[in-house]
Amino acid sequence: MTFQSTILILPGLGNSGPQHWQSIWEKQFNFIRVEQADWETPICADWIETVNKEVSKHNPADVILVGHSLACTTIAYWAQKFNIKIKGALLVAPSDTEADTYPAGTTGFKPVPLIKLPFRSITVASTNDYYVTESRTKLFADSWGSELISIGDAGHINAASGFGNWDAGLQILKQLDQ
Repeated sequence: MTFQSTILILPGLGNSGPQHWQSIWEKQFNFIRVEQADWETPICADWIETVNKEVSKHNPADVILVGHSLACTTIAYWAQKFNIKIKGALLVAPSDTEADTYPAGTTGFKPVPLIKLPFRSITVASTNDYYVTESRTKLFADSWGSELISIGDAGHINAASGFGNWDAGLQILKQLDQ
C-alpha cells in the first residue's frame, strides 16, 4: 500500500508507544510524527502551535492529519484557530475532555470544539470506549461534519485494546488519501 499524501501522526495524551498502530504506521510508511514537548501535562495552545508549525512545512492541500484520542480535540482546536484547509483528517477514538472519566492534568482542551472542520474528516469510534460515550462521539462527528465509522466494541482503539497493525484503519485512511 502506498500513500500520495503527507501523513502527519498526532498521538494523544502520553504519546503512542511502539505497539500502537500510529507508531507501526509511522515506521511502515514513513509518516511524520508531530512531536509535542509535553505528552503528560499538555497545554492545548502549545499543542496546536506545534501542529501548525508542522503543517506549515508542507503543502496543506496534501496533508492528512491522523489523530488519536486527545489529538482529535487538538485538531478541532487547531482548525478553529487557524482555519487551514488541509486534505483531511482521520480522527480515531476522540476522547471527551469534559467527561469525569478523562484524566486530570491537561490544560485548555475543554470544551471540545463543536465546529464544522474546514476539511474532510472521518471519525472512527468504538461502542465501549472508556473515555467517551457513543452519544458524545456522535455529537463530535456531527458537529465536525465528519463521517462517523463505528467499529463496535474496540475499547480506546489503542495497543491495550489489541490494535497494533490495524489494517482496517489503513483502508479508512486510504479513503482520505484519494
